[in-house]
Amino acid sequence: MHNRNEDSNLMDLISSIEQMEQEASRVSVDDVVHAVGRRSFGPLLLVAGLITLAPIIGDIPGMPTLMAALVLLVSVQLLAGSEAFWLPRWLLKRSLSRQKFDKAIQVMKKPARLIDGLLRVRLPWLTGYIGIRVTAVVCLLIALAMPPMEFIPFSANGAGLALTLLGLGLVARDGIALLLGFALFGATCTFITMSLI
Repeated sequence: MHNRNEDSNLMDLISSIEQMEQEASRVSVDDVVHAVGRRSFGPLLLVAGLITLAPIIGDIPGMPTLMAALVLLVSVQLLAGSEAFWLPRWLLKRSLSRQKFDKAIQVMKKPARLIDGLLRVRLPWLTGYIGIRVTAVVCLLIALAMPPMEFIPFSANGAGLALTLLGLGLVARDGIALLLGFALFGATCTFITMSLI
């Protein structure tokens, strides 16, 4: 599944999002999904991860859970063989102020350029048919774990970073980024387990 905008790195994705309609006072999930495309598993994961991590946005109560719902629905549909992802209206209508959204996007631009400089095509077989589905299974597990993470300090950030790495890996066909995402999710699960003991 390829992004209709053929985004190949983080700055490309941010540019696609910035090209959305600028006149509205709020930005909805539907606006962002429309900007990256409904057939775009990697970019949708990347968007969910970035929103969870983003200053201002990710700190809004319930936002990690909302992104978890998006990732869960998309992952299940990918595993079921869907060509385009369906998302419920209640999820698509959720929104936040344009001012907060634009500010978070500007903050992300500088690290995005640095991250893009580290990405390259590596271990591309990990981003093929089987690799994408393995990634979808891991993302499904991340999505199921995210709601309770809101009550454990820093754990939702770990999940957001893992989703960001997995999305970057698929978008840039960088298998190393995928492996780092898998490892980070494992580390986050270990951290949560130790916190609960």
